[in-house]
Order: sequence, then structure tokens, then C-alpha cells
Amino acid sequence: MVEALRGLGYSTATALADIVDNSISAAAASIDIRFEWDGAASSICVLDDGAGMDERELDLAMRLGERNPLDSRQADDLGRFGLGLKTASFSQCRRLTVASRRHGAIGSLHWDLDVLAASEDDGWHLLEGCPESVGRLLELLEHQSHGTIVVWDKLDRIVTPGFTEQDFLDMVDRVERHLAMVFHRFLSGTRSRITLRINGREVKPWDPFMTSHPTTWSSPVDYLETESGRIEIQCHVLPHRDHLDAPEHDQAAGPDGWTAQQGFYVYRNERLLVAGSWLGLGRGRAWTKEEAHRLARIRLDIPNTADVAWKIDIRKSTARPPVAIRERMIRIAEDTRSRARRVFAHRGRAVTVRSAQELTYAWKPQRFKGGIRYRIDIAHPAVSAVLSDAGELEPQIRAMLRVLEETIPVQQIWLDTAEARETPRTGFAEEPPGEVQSVLTVMYRNLVLRKGVSAELARHQLLHTEPFNNYPELIAALPDVSEIQT
Repeated sequence: MVEALRGLGYSTATALADIVDNSISAAAASIDIRFEWDGAASSICVLDDGAGMDERELDLAMRLGERNPLDSRQADDLGRFGLGLKTASFSQCRRLTVASRRHGAIGSLHWDLDVLAASEDDGWHLLEGCPESVGRLLELLEHQSHGTIVVWDKLDRIVTPGFTEQDFLDMVDRVERHLAMVFHRFLSGTRSRITLRINGREVKPWDPFMTSHPTTWSSPVDYLETESGRIEIQCHVLPHRDHLDAPEHDQAAGPDGWTAQQGFYVYRNERLLVAGSWLGLGRGRAWTKEEAHRLARIRLDIPNTADVAWKIDIRKSTARPPVAIRERMIRIAEDTRSRARRVFAHRGRAVTVRSAQELTYAWKPQRFKGGIRYRIDIAHPAVSAVLSDAGELEPQIRAMLRVLEETIPVQQIWLDTAEARETPRTGFAEEPPGEVQSVLTVMYRNLVLRKGVSAELARHQLLHTEPFNNYPELIAALPDVSEIQT
């Protein structure tokens, strides 16, 4: 049974997150994770200053399934199955040692899967004391009045044939990124509830939502009432990369990269369970992770009374929303995905409250039974001005526009976007203000001098015309009619 439980699918990072959960539940303020490389004799230990356990509590903690997952729990409890310590540890090592101190004395127990395998009976041989090879690590606990230390050695699922010290160091980096994400709400703010260190270095929180950035869009907090408790939800659209410097952009990508980190972030008691997933939602078929929605991230908090309804697994890595609220969640996600798509496609343009009718676009989609086409909007001031003055050239100009419409390099644009991980430059992006000003002046003079539009109305029209709506300061600086005429 134990060998079977080793295949639940933990990574080293997710397994250690389960151990940290126990430390947090024990009210630890400081948690230290130590990775020691020594080839096949390498070890990992987690030391906390939590409440600790007496002999009876330690014995229960080391037993598999010592609690019923259906039992009532405290509201801030991060566990459920009573398996996390053991299954997470066995997934990485063949020997698990736990020592704890509460009222002075230090108690210690360990599991050794090699001992179980060599046993001639079918007994569950939980061993007292600690192996000699890890005794020096347990000395760390002697300097504390209370706390617990968990030691993994015989790391057969980590130190495999060909595994090098550099591989070990790379794994430590992955673990740090994962824990910075999973426990970011415990680590952040001026009143941090825990200090988490890896090999003496403090782990800095990673905020998936970039809430401190001025161009991040965040919705008001919404609540969904369910039979298993209240769900809290808040939507975010992250800034386009044009608003981020290189370090900010790399940091915001998260452990798995921009595209992989989109979707819902499901928390239970502020502990992150699911980091970026559309949770099987969608219309007709489940949404997949696409470049166009890479900026969409939605925070979703559930109480621990909702574990069964949300199908939370032992590894705390999957969740499925109850049927009763799926439609509501789809509508919320559709709005966020739409906003994220607009920011992504329009290169850093802030999400505005203007409706499509209030803004004149140069291109407009034309949907028909066979699909969709993109047409140049002849009502756009730049286009209509040329057509109205074209005279005999009007048919040729219309023919030219039609050729442009029918030869849009859609496939090439899509390939370039997918491979370069960004959309092509549009809207005068990164062009000097003088370039915008010269085109804007031509448009303005045409409206005022040739069409007889007042200067005030001309500015208003340009302010609602793509792409000049992004340059209100240049429009405000346009001269009055008398200055143009002179």
C-alpha cells in the first residue's frame, strides 16, 4: 500500500508545500527548509517553531489516515485527509523521520520503507527514535523550546541515476518559486504571518495578480453563495508588457510562464491550491490556455467546508467547481477573458469603459455563416476624407482598399504572435510623438478647413477615433481655427 501511495503524483515542490501546511497549522512563525547535497546520502529537512507535539500526537501524526476527511475541522485548518505528511514524504524518499518538542522532551519516530519491505510479516513497523545518519539534524530542535522537524533521506525519487549537484540546485530554485507562489498571502504585507527560508535565504512572495501595479485592472470583490459556504471572487487583468520593464515582466510570468499561469487561482484559507486553470469551464468545450488570454487571472477563495463540493484531492492541486455555480463563473470569466484579450491585442492600452459604438475603429469584423472577415471602415475619418475628395480616382481607391482587405496576412500575424509571444506593433507604438503629430495634424486640418467642422468638434471626433484616442495630450494641443488659417 505504501509503495502504491508513492505514485500519487507529487513533485518535490508540491510535497514540501504539504509539509509547510502542517507547520502553518501548528501556528509556526518561522519555517526553515534545508537542502543538503551528498550524492545518494543527500537529505532535506523542514524545521518550524510551531506548537510541537507530545508523544501521543506524534504517534497519531505518523499514522496513515489517522483522521476521517468527513470530520469537522477548524476554519483555518489546511489539511483534510490525514495523509499529507506521509504521502508527500514517501513520494520523495524511502525514510521519513519526524521529531517534535512541546513540553521539554523531544520525541522522535520514523518510517523506513526498506524495513517494511524486508519485514517477514505484514505489520506496520513505525520505528522509535531516529536513524543515526540524521541525528545531527535533530540537534537543530534542541535550540528551541517547541517545534517540529521533518527529515527526508534515502531520496530515491529525487537522486536518481545521473542526477547531479547542479540538478539538485535547479530543483531548489523550482521549489522556491513554487512556495513563493503557494504561500504568497502568508508571506506578504507588513504583518507577515510566517517567515519562510530555504537554506537560510528568505523566500519572497510572488503575487500572481500584480495588485500593486498602477495599470493592473481589478474588479470589485464578488461573492457566490453556495450550499458549502461563501465563495469570494475577484478578477484581474495584468498590464501589457509595454507597461513593464524587463525584470517586472520576467517576475510576473510566474513559475510556468505567462500562458500557463492564466485562469483561476483557487485558494482555501489563503493557501493556493490551483495556480492558473480554467477549471474545465467553457461553452461547448472547455477553454484552453491561449496567448490572447495570458493576462487574465482570477482569484477565487473557498472555505475548507467546500472540499467535497469542489473535489479537492489529496495533493491539493485540483479543483472542480460545483455545477450550481458554473454558469455564473463562466459569465465572470468571459468578461475577464474579453478584457484581457483587448489589452493583449491593443498593446498595453488600458481597459476603458467606452463602448465599441463610441470609438471609431479603422477595421471592423464582418461575421457570416462561413466565418469572419475584416473590413476597412470607410466611415473612419482618414478613409472617408480621401474617398470624398477622390473624384475620378474613387473606384481605384476602393479597389485598392478591397485588395488590402483580401490580403491581410492573418496566418503570418498569428504565427508571429505565437512564436514571439507578443502582438505586432500597432497604434504608433514606440513611434516618436512627431510621427503621430504629423498624421494627426493632417486629419485635423481636413476636418476644420475642408469639412467646416468646429475646432472643438474636430478634437472631440479625433479623441474618439482609433488610434488617436491614445493621444489625448496631442489632441488637446492642436491649434485653434485662426492659427490654422494663418
